[in-house]
Amino acid sequence: MLLRVLGTAAGGGLPQWNCACPGCAGARRHPSRRRLHDSLAFHGPRPDTWFLANASPDVAEQLESHPSLRPAAGHGRTPVVRVVLTDAELDHTLGLLRLREAARIDIWCTEPVYKALTARLPLTGILSPYTTLAWHDLPAAGVGRPAEIAGLEVSTVPLSDKRPRYAADEASHPAWSSALKVRDPATGTSALYAPAIAAWSDRLDDAVAGSDCVLLDGTFLDEDEPRRTGISQRTASEMGHLPIEGPGGTAPRLRHTHAQILYTHLNNTNALGDPQARAHDRLAALGLRVAEERMVVTL
Repeated sequence: MLLRVLGTAAGGGLPQWNCACPGCAGARRHPSRRRLHDSLAFHGPRPDTWFLANASPDVAEQLESHPSLRPAAGHGRTPVVRVVLTDAELDHTLGLLRLREAARIDIWCTEPVYKALTARLPLTGILSPYTTLAWHDLPAAGVGRPAEIAGLEVSTVPLSDKRPRYAADEASHPAWSSALKVRDPATGTSALYAPAIAAWSDRLDDAVAGSDCVLLDGTFLDEDEPRRTGISQRTASEMGHLPIEGPGGTAPRLRHTHAQILYTHLNNTNALGDPQARAHDRLAALGLRVAEERMVVTL
């Protein structure tokens, strides 16, 4: 199994078009700091079998950045695209509109995400003149058989009932936001992808312990970052993202895990967007690091 990191930024990317904070200003001065919206591509047993974990607004540029994700020579178009969604947030789903040239888009998601994307955002009706959308249920880990996608086994770990703003009045459900558990049956290796973590649970703890590679929520470095930088009056946790450092942060929980830990989904205010930030050294001392754009992980 191969994991290709397509993007590592939270909503708006880095830099954000409407922001001149130190992180965005630094990314404009130093293009190497730029980050696209958070997304992954998973490769199955064959080089031509892959699926996207979330479809970001940057999806076309992200696919072009990896030659193995482009249409093969002699093929005019990519006939089928497979997408697995962790939630119904705009930053993880707007890329579906940019994939409209595909002959068919197969989408795996949980029940509340499906309802949001077909009723509140009527994607099926919008895209039906361009392509066919085929919707598939995404089971929770340990409940029924995992979905078989591109030769890999995929299931979810429900994380929270955090709904996107456009569906804030929808009913509560534990699978509005989920982590993806991806296992290669040929090798037995597995990866966990959790770009948004509102609270740490025993189920998440078990999923991390049973994974070889974990890519998880690195939106905010510390709890007070949103208030300190002026983007919100709420704390990181109140915005639905456990911070990396500090009491209740994810880094102290992960210091003894055997898995390769990579933080992703960095907000533009996060100091980790600067490769020279001292926070990188603190993470390295715990055996943790930040995922880099276009990196490839082999499991």
